[in-house]
Amino acid sequence: MKLLISKLGRIGLMLTLVLAYLLPGATYAKGIDEEPSGGAMVADAVVARPLFLATTVIGASLYVVTLPISLLGGNVEQAGETLVVKPARNTFVRCLGCKQTGYQE
Repeated sequence: MKLLISKLGRIGLMLTLVLAYLLPGATYAKGIDEEPSGGAMVADAVVARPLFLATTVIGASLYVVTLPISLLGGNVEQAGETLVVKPARNTFVRCLGCKQTGYQE
């Protein structure tokens, strides 16, 4: 049981570090010029955001698991961008109901 808690703690720490790495990228988000409808906002809040959040968590887990392979292959940045950064941007940086990632001005 202690071994399981120790492993879960390590995975949690790794996920926290990966997500902390993503935060500075949010400040560089481009502005977007969209006016989504109310229906698009509701669908985004109820369906899309939870799916993107689940994708972000699963992608971060896969990134941590495949990190040794990515290090050997030399594509750590590409794997991080694809598995973690893109889903996280769609979850946290995109305005509600918008199709493009970025902040609304």
